[in-house]
Amino acid sequence: MSVIDRARAWIAQDPDPTTRRELEDLIASDDHAALEARFAGSLEFGTAGLRGVLGAGPTRMNRVTVMRTTSGLCAWLKRQVRNAGTRGICIGRDARMQSDVFAEDAIEVALGAGIPVWTFSNVVPTPVLAFSVLELGAGGGVMITASHNPPEYNGYKVYWENGAQIIPPNDLGVAREIELAPPANELPRMPMAEGRERGLLRNVDHLVSAYVDLVAGAARRPGERREVRVAYTALHGVAESTLRDILSRIRFCEVQSVVEQATPDGRFPTVAFPNPEEPGAMNAVLALGSAIDADLIIANDPDGDRLAVSVMHEGAFESLSGNDVGVLLAEDLLTGRADLHKPLVISTVVSSPMLGPVAASHGARWEQTLTGHKWIQNRALELEREGYQYVFGYEEALGYAPLSSIRDKDGISSALLIIDLASRLKSRGETLIDALESLWREHGVFQGMQLTRRFEGLHAGGQMAELVEDLRRKPPTEIGGHPVTTMIDLGRQVKWTRDGETPYEGLAKSEVLIFELDGGHRAMVRPSGTEPKLKWYLHAYASAGSGLAQARALTAAVLDRMAEEVGKIVSH
Repeated sequence: MSVIDRARAWIAQDPDPTTRRELEDLIASDDHAALEARFAGSLEFGTAGLRGVLGAGPTRMNRVTVMRTTSGLCAWLKRQVRNAGTRGICIGRDARMQSDVFAEDAIEVALGAGIPVWTFSNVVPTPVLAFSVLELGAGGGVMITASHNPPEYNGYKVYWENGAQIIPPNDLGVAREIELAPPANELPRMPMAEGRERGLLRNVDHLVSAYVDLVAGAARRPGERREVRVAYTALHGVAESTLRDILSRIRFCEVQSVVEQATPDGRFPTVAFPNPEEPGAMNAVLALGSAIDADLIIANDPDGDRLAVSVMHEGAFESLSGNDVGVLLAEDLLTGRADLHKPLVISTVVSSPMLGPVAASHGARWEQTLTGHKWIQNRALELEREGYQYVFGYEEALGYAPLSSIRDKDGISSALLIIDLASRLKSRGETLIDALESLWREHGVFQGMQLTRRFEGLHAGGQMAELVEDLRRKPPTEIGGHPVTTMIDLGRQVKWTRDGETPYEGLAKSEVLIFELDGGHRAMVRPSGTEPKLKWYLHAYASAGSGLAQARALTAAVLDRMAEEVGKIVSH
């Protein structure tokens, strides 16, 4: 079938006049390149479910994609989840463009498939949806969000009955069912009004309050005023009201917000890229922090599942990396906990290895997983069945999961905990930086850096795959002057050392190459699971035995040399 025929077939099933017109205009202008870009494959479940640019065709996020995905999900749930037809699914949405329409489509297709639906009357943060799946005992969940991606994106996160995002084999099973789904215009739908009348569509707004109660209960000494001044931004996302409800519930501290970024707005009018890690995204809250003489600056991403932190230290704001915040929260959550039995902490393989010695100092088990909290949480569930007690999990991309009742990263509960920690440190005349330096003195200095190359166009995926394949065929023997002692290829599940090649047993199969270097340094490369990017993760280590300043200078120099060499590969 030609691309023109595929476009016409899509138009025939598309309920959205905007995307129908998009394809009609491309057909009329004979723009084959633009049509090929829209029909060259389909969106696939990546690190965070489906995610793509809004537009027509199977490589874009649109109503047809959402409807057929929901049909496939419901078919798989019926086959795999006991009593899915009575337990139902929970569906939530953020404030992005089309999120309300996509959520309504998902609800009506699920109802038409015979699956009851629990939903909210307004936008909710992603952690609230993840919490609600477990609280309801639902068969699964759907969150319509593209998290921190640019405004033109939207997405579809799928949660399993265990409250975590889906992993193999369930993501593969859902994908197969999507392929078998009929055209969108042939899918049975039940109008939401009918679903309510029949008791199949139920409102669960009360679970937002239940989430607030749960998170508020995680604070130490609730009701005790914190003498810490905080500047905050929700980056036009949906976390602001929920975080404020939590802080007011426990009379925690005063938080001043960036007013122009406080209201949910999927256009993100004051930021080009609503990702706290991107240059410029934090400018407004940094300015507010300076104006109010803040001790702490925090930012949630638009769906509230990530947290960025900057701290006033010695007269200037210093940004903490995801690794910094991760080890600080882990240390705090493991300290003085007589109630812990076989404690467990987990991080992703691209995150700092510093969590290992921090965990060991508390007698905790440290596990590493593939990138994404879906892997962290599913591994935690496996180990909990062996008697371990999950305490904390994190990934370097500003994602922290401090509560076992929420099986995903949660930027809101993490904000509460980091404010709490900062206030206790302030009462002793210290900051989060002081606490981090104390950990470095104890365990050594671990520093990281990320390099990224973005790919554009129809062949972006192929170009990334080719670059990774080149590294497989001709792996570097040294990086930044440090010999490669071990190379692990997760895609082929093999490990190379100076003694030769052996099968690799550990992390699941994934397109990741790991280079372990002499001196405890490490480099990794993987394609992004949410954007057309190839990411390099560099980690350097130095003992603090000769002094903290010297160790930090050494790790910085190692990272600079590694980055220079990797930069040549990235630009290849």
